[in-house]
Amino acid sequence: MKYICYYRVSTKQQGSSGLGLKAQRQQVERFLDGTDAKVIDTYTEIESGAEDNRPILEEAIQQCEATGATLLVAHLSRLTRNVKFGFELKERFERSNMNFRILSPPCDNTLTFGINLTTIQHEREEIGRRTKAALDTLKDKGIKLGNPENLTDEARQKAWASISENARNADAVRQAMAVIEPRRDQGESYARIAERLNDAGFRTREGKKFYPATVRRIYLRFTEDDN
Repeated sequence: MKYICYYRVSTKQQGSSGLGLKAQRQQVERFLDGTDAKVIDTYTEIESGAEDNRPILEEAIQQCEATGATLLVAHLSRLTRNVKFGFELKERFERSNMNFRILSPPCDNTLTFGINLTTIQHEREEIGRRTKAALDTLKDKGIKLGNPENLTDEARQKAWASISENARNADAVRQAMAVIEPRRDQGESYARIAERLNDAGFRTREGKKFYPATVRRIYLRFTEDDN
């Protein structure tokens, strides 16, 4: 099997520092480990997942079409966070008989592809909403932040990254992630992972039991560093 790997981050800072890229590469490496698959090329793009102007992705797709290689992407959100663009890509792949593989979450058919992509777009929209609400609260307290309506995407991403970093730093979250990540990579459900964590005596940083939604939030905080 021949693969062409596609990685994406949202900002130049993430691209140069490796933030986000490391997790994607590790996931791909785990998938390929022990196989005779060959990676014939790798593409890395610095662009928001909400955008459909993706020249690097286009280059990767064209090479797949020319070589018969499979496009390999660590997470569906790295391909796109836009439902319309995602289905346009899927239809193009099908027309040209081009194979693509999304490692996480499972996208085995049109239904799961659509559900997962819709969820990802919704999460992106919610991140923007929560970030704006947090900045509006600070503004109401008299802290000068400028007009949140005029904030750039990069500024919003930095603000949300700061909020997310606080969650990452909690010991309970880090310990739980050590259990969650390998099991999610093997396709285990959030519900089953929550059961395992509770049975093993794990608790959230608030001292509560784990639920599927809790496990999902922790997993996404660590694996989706950017938009």
